[in-house]
Amino acid sequence: MTKQSFLYRNSLSIVLIVFMIIFLAGQFFTGWKTENKELAENGSTMLSLGQYIHSGHFIQATFENWESEFLQMMIYVVLTVSLRQKGSSESKSLDKKEDVDKEPEPHPNAPWPVRKGGIWLKLYKHSLSLAFGILFAISFSLHFYGSLKDYNEEQISKKQQVITASEYITESRFWFESFQNWQSEFLAVASLVILSIWLREKGSPESKPVDMPHTETP
Repeated sequence: MTKQSFLYRNSLSIVLIVFMIIFLAGQFFTGWKTENKELAENGSTMLSLGQYIHSGHFIQATFENWESEFLQMMIYVVLTVSLRQKGSSESKSLDKKEDVDKEPEPHPNAPWPVRKGGIWLKLYKHSLSLAFGILFAISFSLHFYGSLKDYNEEQISKKQQVITASEYITESRFWFESFQNWQSEFLAVASLVILSIWLREKGSPESKPVDMPHTETP
């Protein structure tokens, strides 16, 4: 551990977070320009950068995507507990127990919930899916809030009546925003599960060894 730098030990998460920040900044500035272009065309007052970050347009677009990512990961984590795909690097073995299936045993280096036991251990055994579930619920709520705010901002600019949250929850617009992202996330995961049966990427833990038969499940 001491021979490797902090950046080397954490390079995967660091690079992914940097990519996220870069693309979020790109979304913010292009979204700001897009929204102001539409406002100008409608004769409405344009937004400053500070105003845009609180706008329904930005909040809705951001959390609409985050919501689908967390939903995908939560369901995928849960499904991979009991479901299998023959030949896929994303599946557990079809016929043998794996380390992740074993009951946890307390030892000095185990996470503290394992050493504590009881309700803490029960929660910890499902903490990954619970965390994704909580993140999904938060993102879903913020997506709804942003989408409602954006809708009502458009209604005000058109001098039409605004609606309440209870009215908007049945609006097709909100569910269209959600479903168009949800379906694409599960398409991406299904593609990884199925393509990893036949295709390889040398050195990646998401791939089987290059010389492993297609029909063999790691």
